[in-house]
Amino acid sequence: MIFDKSQLMRGTLEGCILQIIREKTTYGYEIMMSLRNTGFEEISEGTIYPLLLRLERQGSIHSTLLSSPLGPKRKYYSITATGMEYLKSFEETWNQMVSAVGRIFSRGKSNAGEGTDGGGKASE
Repeated sequence: MIFDKSQLMRGTLEGCILQIIREKTTYGYEIMMSLRNTGFEEISEGTIYPLLLRLERQGSIHSTLLSSPLGPKRKYYSITATGMEYLKSFEETWNQMVSAVGRIFSRGKSNAGEGTDGGGKASE
């Protein structure tokens, strides 16, 4: 059975999107490309825009329609004070989770083979 990463991705992407917007005011396509360039290769516009809408509705980001040198106006996003608070909380929680999961997996590697007969059966 293959792990379904979609649930993990949804929560993680909100924090990543806020961090990207915190770095600079930007628009949806640029956010998507930034995510892809850092390892989220499977991200699509169909994933990004609903998250941006949700973040805007909860008051974490603000959008402004601005002229684009390459064509029609673009919706640019900037982070709000509420978004900064959310991002701080996300980052603290993320760091705690990464640390806890890392400890569990490193413990598993250091105990690999202990308690089994080598074939996966518990030794007596």
